[in-house]
Amino acid sequence: MRFSLGTARQWHWISAAVSMAGMLLFAVTGITLNHASQIPGNTHVHTIESEFPQHFVTPIQTLPAEQAILPDTVRHWLMETHFIEIPGNVSGNFDGSEYYIAWPGPGIDRWLAMDIEMAEFVYESTDRGWVAYFNDLHKGRHTGTVWAGFIDVIAVAIVVFTLTGLWLLIKQASYKPSTWPVTALGFLVPVVIVLIFIH
Repeated sequence: MRFSLGTARQWHWISAAVSMAGMLLFAVTGITLNHASQIPGNTHVHTIESEFPQHFVTPIQTLPAEQAILPDTVRHWLMETHFIEIPGNVSGNFDGSEYYIAWPGPGIDRWLAMDIEMAEFVYESTDRGWVAYFNDLHKGRHTGTVWAGFIDVIAVAIVVFTLTGLWLLIKQASYKPSTWPVTALGFLVPVVIVLIFIH
């Protein structure tokens, strides 16, 4: 089937509609990532050091060394007593005396260490603010498989948007003499910057 001008226009606007929100997000966060050192930080660290009930020691001691999921009773107690919410599908490591688990997310880092011998734990949550949250969305850092799939869909839509835009340029270049000089400039500027200014 011949790829007509009308087909190119249709795919161009469809891909633009699909990728519009994603392109805007990645463009803005591209700027914030590029100027991360100049954007004031808004980091909030929350730490809890406390004891846990002695009857939790035995269930934790039976955990494997790796891929150890904290028992539901322990997780529920942490949530009800200290408002520490640990996802049930996140596993940690147990070395025989200390259980350690970390469950970072976009813009936030969280970890918990439980000392079995002392029946004590330390919890720390570091919230790096909304800018860091959206920057992590841009990078796909600790965002899960669904967001990673969304990024792939947006990337494909942007490729389609770009290629159909190029096809429209080719078809309409004869009506706009400035088409190819501007297109060539858009291609050459990043190449020149890479070759001359990046070492």
